[in-house]
Amino acid sequence: MHILKNLRRSLLLLPVVLLAGCNTVLMNPSGDIAHQQGRLIVVSTVLMLIIIIPVVALTILFAWRYRQSNKEAVYSPDWDHSTQLELAIWAAPLLIIIALGAITWISTHTLDPYQPLRRIDAQRAIPADTKPLVVEVVALDWKWLFIYPEQGIATVNELAAPVDRPIEFKITASSVMNSFFIPALAGQIYAMPGMQTKLNAVINKPGEFDGFSANYSGAGFSGMRFKFHGLSHGDFDQWVEKVKSNKEGGLDRALYQKLEAPSEREPVRHYATVAPDLYEAILNRCVDSSKMCMKQMMAIDADGGLGKPGAFNVATMQAWQPDNINSPKRKYVTAMCTTEE
Repeated sequence: MHILKNLRRSLLLLPVVLLAGCNTVLMNPSGDIAHQQGRLIVVSTVLMLIIIIPVVALTILFAWRYRQSNKEAVYSPDWDHSTQLELAIWAAPLLIIIALGAITWISTHTLDPYQPLRRIDAQRAIPADTKPLVVEVVALDWKWLFIYPEQGIATVNELAAPVDRPIEFKITASSVMNSFFIPALAGQIYAMPGMQTKLNAVINKPGEFDGFSANYSGAGFSGMRFKFHGLSHGDFDQWVEKVKSNKEGGLDRALYQKLEAPSEREPVRHYATVAPDLYEAILNRCVDSSKMCMKQMMAIDADGGLGKPGAFNVATMQAWQPDNINSPKRKYVTAMCTTEE
């Protein structure tokens, strides 16, 4: 009897426990993009519950009404079809699928992370002269590097942005794939070496929010976390000045190569200056200046490539042959070098 009482109390507390999830970051975010994504989850769930709840209720009703002990239930062994029932069974799910498809299609284009923002929040559009804050994000093993090209600073495991100002993230990685995720701000975006992804977002409330990698990337993955600070414009300017006043100096290519080495649970670091071409070098896999950048390799490939076949294709035009005025300018290979040379 005592066990039954405890079970009843637990069942009464169950709705309270479930409703406690309504205040999670995903359902109560501080950024407009995350807010729209959270609302999309709610709308989709409600639409699906329109089908799920009646199905569950009718399943229980049928099981009770047509139980073996109920002798008053109508027994119809030869019944096999009802047009009205078939219409109800198929029409309702079809309408739900059409509604979900329309909402998904619209939301996919509206919330495209690569598209510049159209509004600050539901009540405010972005002023025409607003310039987004550009932040270059690099996922390292196992830490985050944030470069502010406009401010000329860089940080490790700390990110800040002014409230109600659009943020344009440019995201890449140094080695393996990670996922850049601030639940209060927007959905996750993958960070991949040699590639750049983008995220446009805005934070609408001041505060300190959690950021982390949402894609497993090795031994130090669990500690690959950072704090995102939503600040007023004045406080953000003060934060920038604080970073610039750091006496440890700037971040150049040589220091980045040391920072790039795998390490776990790194403390917050500030760099008063940053090499202006560092992010492009990271993206193009040529921080080591002795290596050819990816964009240079791709340019060579676009012109026919190197190696013996490529060199032959590029140098087939002889010096004595006249140039065709309508043909593109030809390039010539003057020498072939081995890796040792």
